[in-house]
Amino acid sequence: MQAQTLTREMQDWVAAQLATGYTPHEVFQALLDAGWQAAAANQALGLPVPGAAIPQPAQAVPWVKADASGAMVDAGDKWVTVSEHRSAPELWVFGNLLSTAECEALMEAAEPRLARSLTVDIRTGGEELNHDRTSHGMFYTRGENEVVSRIEARIARLLNWPVQNGEGLQVLRYGRGAEYKPHYDYFDPGEPGTAAILRRGGQRVASLIMYLQEPEEGGATVFPDIGLRVRPQRGSAVFFSYALAHPASLTLHGGEPVKTGEKWIATKWLREREFI
Repeated sequence: MQAQTLTREMQDWVAAQLATGYTPHEVFQALLDAGWQAAAANQALGLPVPGAAIPQPAQAVPWVKADASGAMVDAGDKWVTVSEHRSAPELWVFGNLLSTAECEALMEAAEPRLARSLTVDIRTGGEELNHDRTSHGMFYTRGENEVVSRIEARIARLLNWPVQNGEGLQVLRYGRGAEYKPHYDYFDPGEPGTAAILRRGGQRVASLIMYLQEPEEGGATVFPDIGLRVRPQRGSAVFFSYALAHPASLTLHGGEPVKTGEKWIATKWLREREFI
């Protein structure tokens, strides 16, 4: 296949789309739809081209060991059911990870502390408001109370990853119309603020999204690259790992807008090393 040449017009168009607020993934997909090869699209977006250096994969990531049937996982203080498992990316959907009482306890203690959700500013390493994320949230400190400690210990056993390698549990509330557009959870190695972020515990290598309350309609967690939609259900969770901080991880995901009711989730991000 003949290589495609980047033109100034194409580069100007890409810059204009990003400035308007489209994500790199959306622009990448638009270029593919227009007939551009992936290598040229990556190059236009400043992403690695085939054969170029890409981030080194993490030496280890959290992992799940199901029982012989593949339907249950020992989480220490309880057995968790497996609703779905995929290997590209490594993704598991769990049932009954949290009890109703645990969900309600997390929500009740979090509600007075909720504020408009921020995202990491990868240019500076700080935080910023992002129009792609319209939820309200808060962070528990690790081991903040008995319920949080119990859940963290369960997650550590479930995912074979030390408690200290996890960020604090984040609780998020999505009201009607609130969403989080598709994004990656890892920190982009090519951004100037990433080095400062990684000093706190290395790269993120996995995410666990736990559903504390399902909305009446909408709010599914979507994975566009693999065509998966996970419907929120109280007590259930979706886990996915990403050894490589790159779109090749296939971990692009987002939260669809809530149409009716409220969605509450608790997210646990896991790092390579102890998070400080």
